Amino acid sequence: MKVLLINGSPHAQGNTYVALHEMEKIFTEENIETQIIHVGNKDIRGCIACRSCGTAKKCVFEDIVNETAFKFKECDGMVVGSPVYYASANATLVAFLTRLFCSTDFDKTMKVGAAVVAGRRGGLSATFDELNKFFTVAGMPVASGQYWNSIHGREIGEANQDLEGLQGMRTLARNMTFLMKSIALGKEQYGIPEKEKLTPMNFIR
Repeated sequence: MKVLLINGSPHAQGNTYVALHEMEKIFTEENIETQIIHVGNKDIRGCIACRSCGTAKKCVFEDIVNETAFKFKECDGMVVGSPVYYASANATLVAFLTRLFCSTDFDKTMKVGAAVVAGRRGGLSATFDELNKFFTVAGMPVASGQYWNSIHGREIGEANQDLEGLQGMRTLARNMTFLMKSIALGKEQYGIPEKEKLTPMNFIR
C-alpha cells in the first residue's frame, strides 16, 4: 500500500515536516510505502478556470501538479500538511490542491485522506477544516486521530517538544493504516458503493 504525504510548508524540514515524519515512521512500521512531496516552496499558480483539463485530462500548466497526479492515482491514501497562515493553509498548497483535485478525473472514491496542521497558537482547527474539504468533495474517507490533527511550534523544530501533538500524529497514522487495510478487504468482498450519475445544479433559473 502507498501513502503520499504532501508538505505544504515553505520549509522542507519545519514543523509541518515534523508532523508528517512522525506519521511516516508508523507507516514504515506497518509496511506502508511512503513518499513526502514538498510543494510549499514551489512556484505554483492558481487555477484559471480555463476548463482545459476537462478534455486534456491534466492541468494546462506543466508543473508539480501534473507530476503528482499519477502518484495520486496510484496511492491508497494521502496526508496533506500545512502551516497556519491567518487561520488558513499556505496559499501555495491551496493552489496545488485545487488544481490537482480539479484536473484529475480518476475515481478517488475510497482513497483515505488526512489533514495535519502546524501552528504557533491559533487558527489550526480552521485550517484543518479547510484541508478536509478537498477529501470530502472527492468521496475520500477522512481518517481521524485522537484530536484535531494539529501540532504546535513556531521556530523550526519546536514541534518536537509537543508530545501530545506527536502522539496524535502516531495515532492518526495507525488509524489511517487500519482504515486503508479495511477498505482494501472490503473492496475484495463487496466492491465499492454504487455511484449515481451526478445531477449538477447551480441554482440559477
